[in-house]
Amino acid sequence: MGPFAALGPDAWITLAVVGGIVGALVGEVLRPDLTMLAGLAVLLVAGVVTPAQAFGGFSNSAVLAVGALYIVAAGVQHTRALVRIDAWLFSDSANSAGALARFMGPTAFLSGLLNNTPIVAMLIPRLQRWADEHDIPASKVMIPLSYAAITGGMLTLVGTSTNLIVAGLMEAEGYAPLGLFDVTWIGVPAVLVVIAYFVLGGHRLLPNRGTSAPAVEAEMERDMFEVKVTVQSPVIGQTVKEAGLRDLGDAYLTHVRRDGQMMQATPRLMLEQGDVLTFNGRLAARERLLRRPGLKRTLPGPDGADPIRYKTLPLYEAVVAESSDLVGQTLGEANFREEYQGVVLGIQREDQPVTSPVGTTRLQAGDLLIVEAPSDFEKRWSSGSRDEFYLVAPRDGRAQRAEATPEEAPDEEDAGDEDRRALAPLALGLTGGMVLAAATGLVPIVTAAFVAGLLMILSGCLTGAEAQRALNVQVLVVIAAALGIGQAVETTGLADAAAEGVLSLTEGLGPVAVLAALYLTTNLLTEIITNNAAAVLMLPVSMSTAATLGAPPTAFGVVVAVAASASFITPIGYQTNLMVMAPGGYRFADYARVGLPVTLLVMTLTVTIISLVWL
Repeated sequence: MGPFAALGPDAWITLAVVGGIVGALVGEVLRPDLTMLAGLAVLLVAGVVTPAQAFGGFSNSAVLAVGALYIVAAGVQHTRALVRIDAWLFSDSANSAGALARFMGPTAFLSGLLNNTPIVAMLIPRLQRWADEHDIPASKVMIPLSYAAITGGMLTLVGTSTNLIVAGLMEAEGYAPLGLFDVTWIGVPAVLVVIAYFVLGGHRLLPNRGTSAPAVEAEMERDMFEVKVTVQSPVIGQTVKEAGLRDLGDAYLTHVRRDGQMMQATPRLMLEQGDVLTFNGRLAARERLLRRPGLKRTLPGPDGADPIRYKTLPLYEAVVAESSDLVGQTLGEANFREEYQGVVLGIQREDQPVTSPVGTTRLQAGDLLIVEAPSDFEKRWSSGSRDEFYLVAPRDGRAQRAEATPEEAPDEEDAGDEDRRALAPLALGLTGGMVLAAATGLVPIVTAAFVAGLLMILSGCLTGAEAQRALNVQVLVVIAAALGIGQAVETTGLADAAAEGVLSLTEGLGPVAVLAALYLTTNLLTEIITNNAAAVLMLPVSMSTAATLGAPPTAFGVVVAVAASASFITPIGYQTNLMVMAPGGYRFADYARVGLPVTLLVMTLTVTIISLVWL
């Protein structure tokens, strides 16, 4: 049993709870926030932690800082302050290696100052347009975009929520928190090394699958069919719901065309003679419909003429977020048409379109939905509401939109928001002031972020409702609950026992080997659960190890912060990896092939620099 032999009952309960949490997160039994809250509830009921310890995380400065930074990033996003960097990021050159360096560097820099999720969400459609223009497969650029954002988060303490969590935990445990630029020692070399890796040869490991659009579109066209309501039909005078036509199991009604006008098939829409009903589904459903009296075929089928493609409503691509209520539900169960004001015509999962009926497919995080919806769909469900979608971008007219100048593009995307865009310099100034105030030590980071977020709202850079939507509540709950679980790991002696275990495995090899062991353990947890949960679980172990060795706590805090963020091997370890999965047409194994060398490079760099700077 070794160091675990002397553990008391509370420690064993904590160990069981932590093991259960890891298993539930890997198996996706519940959403991450519910999983963490359930684990915390067990510890609370068992008396392992007091209510003050369990819920102290909700008032931790790290949680408050992360929430404020979401609002700051939303203010920059809603003023379109970063739209005009297109010409800076994307050149006319079709040389993929040179283009990688051009957009990865600025992406990393921006990710060091702002939350990287809205940055990646903003750049994905622009990068798709650029790749389409230059006939470069999207699969050659999307993973580099995500990796640049991840390493950019290591540039400053505010670059990612993981850094702030580590700083908040250290402060809560009585250690000096990380400074704004402590992680910069690792971040700057890491960004340069990752860019060099892709430019000098790593891009050859990226798959060549073209864009995701052709496969999805072909599947959509195969699945669309129409029938016409004739004079003898008993459905005349009935609503769509009364006629039983809305959802047939393997097909569902998407539109009704009447007198040349297209209407969405709402449950209360009354059917009339001559209506043309458009369905998305399987041929078996069409044949069943044609056996009903008063319904006849209008198109010869998928092997003949193409189905009619309506032009009255635009198409959008929406990537389902891990925290979305859609995960695990079918479109019918989620009441998608009414709740989201759109119709899903196709689903892309990894590099392939989903071939099962769209209406009966259970959605997963990372699924790319092809949605037909009114023109305000992007504004209502953009990355400002990351609880539901990581990304919402127009699908139709992508090539035409790309021809617009950077000055014209915002007008097309967000007409009527001229006053808001005029506040872009102010939004950037508030962000810069926040970083400057924290860097000079004028105020703590949480104070600087809180004031900057409040001024974003008061100045009109975003509304109160937009600020509320910008708060990723599920992420904040995960962090707060994980902090309570971390308290149990620390106070029950489990952290000390784990630290002794790490030291016994690396006995005689020196502190460098201990750092490497902690990095590997944290990084493995990150790849299979969430980065924030991995940081919370490993920091108490890391601090106990530092105390035993008599090493500076900062060194062991930095190794956890970097290792918890450096998710390159799986798409589930970090949300930006999941965001680019469907747009890039990637498979799970692509991340391992491309990301393993990056993981080894960043780990070697991190351990070496920490050893030289702090040990």
